[in-house]
Amino acid sequence: MSSLSLVVRDSSTMVRRSLLHVRRYPSLTLNLLLTPVVLLLLFVYVFGEVMSAGIGDAGRSAYLAYLLPGLLLMTIGSTVVGTAVSVSTDMTEGIVARFRTMAIHRGSVLIGHVVGSVLRSVASVVLVGAVAVAVGFRSADATALEWLAAFGLVTLVALALTWIAVGMGMVSPNAEAASNNALPLIVLPLVSSAFVPLEAMPGWFRPIAEYQPFTPAIETLRGLLLGTEIGHNGPLAVTWCLGLAILGHLWSRYLFNRDPK
Repeated sequence: MSSLSLVVRDSSTMVRRSLLHVRRYPSLTLNLLLTPVVLLLLFVYVFGEVMSAGIGDAGRSAYLAYLLPGLLLMTIGSTVVGTAVSVSTDMTEGIVARFRTMAIHRGSVLIGHVVGSVLRSVASVVLVGAVAVAVGFRSADATALEWLAAFGLVTLVALALTWIAVGMGMVSPNAEAASNNALPLIVLPLVSSAFVPLEAMPGWFRPIAEYQPFTPAIETLRGLLLGTEIGHNGPLAVTWCLGLAILGHLWSRYLFNRDPK
């Protein structure tokens, strides 16, 4: 069997193992997944009428359309928190040490976590999107190419955040610390343009919200799905995603390959 075949075989096994965690720990999965769904329903049905005034268009349906791109990315952030917890558990409970002694491709362990996390993130986004459609979201103006581009951007964001979450899980001494360390991946969308326009923010805070990783991706999704202006946000979003993915990959690989203590 060729070395490439071994890598594919071992990585496939690790991906399957990662996906099985969803069934083994349903409470964690449901907790992370229900958070953006609850936020979606809360902001649409409780705050929708009031918050829609801030975007110059009254009505829940208008605010739902504005809100959804940010919540989709928040869904990814919530999902990868579970990845950080899973990686930390493997590192601290001796599973990785056991894998090191087995005749498997070393990189397959990380590949399994990353691919499994991206698949879970995309599935979570689809679920939240389905809930949004059920409560009234429509994107009639988006073409098939724009939907494909939106799906590609969501996948790229999931890949970038997953690699960062893997690194956070590796440096955490336990699962609880991993969950806390990955919390910024959920908090950052709250200080972006996910809920209110940048123009409504204080002047001193606006640059922080505008140039953090989530805002360009959110504005790009809005442009693709709702037809708003994308401008420089598209290239900036891709640059952020590629930069974070490369950084997270190098960081995670270094932590994984270093001599265990």
